[in-house]
Amino acid sequence: MSEKLPRGVRNHNPGNIRLSKTRWRGQKEFQFDPAFVEFEDPVMGLRALMKVLLTYDRKYGLDTVQSIINRWAPPHENATGHYAAHVCKRLNVKMRTTLNMKDPQILIGLAEAITLHENGWPRKPLPKAWYPREIYEQACRMAMNLKKEN
Repeated sequence: MSEKLPRGVRNHNPGNIRLSKTRWRGQKEFQFDPAFVEFEDPVMGLRALMKVLLTYDRKYGLDTVQSIINRWAPPHENATGHYAAHVCKRLNVKMRTTLNMKDPQILIGLAEAITLHENGWPRKPLPKAWYPREIYEQACRMAMNLKKEN
């Protein structure tokens, strides 16, 4: 394939989490990207994305698309209104609808929408989504400390 994959996909960091003092589980030992975390695999990058979203809810009380995206992609760096509108459309909710962040389907839906907005749509011949649903479900179980259901 001649086209380069988006940075978030290449780094296995689909939410484009910035490098910081935080040492994430699954973070590569050596970081070559000067700005964004590089993970060993997409599950760990999605787990980190979901951990951040859960922290937004638990620590800061951010439980609407508007409040979450305003923090995730601040207006001084992004077109936050456009980003939030895209996430709302994907989740089929309004900007200020309270989201139950304890619901794995909500958390997965947010992660899918953020992944899509951060990385764009996969181009043919790639699949319709960057990751299969099972990868999001595995990351969600890890982020929420849930055991795998059979």
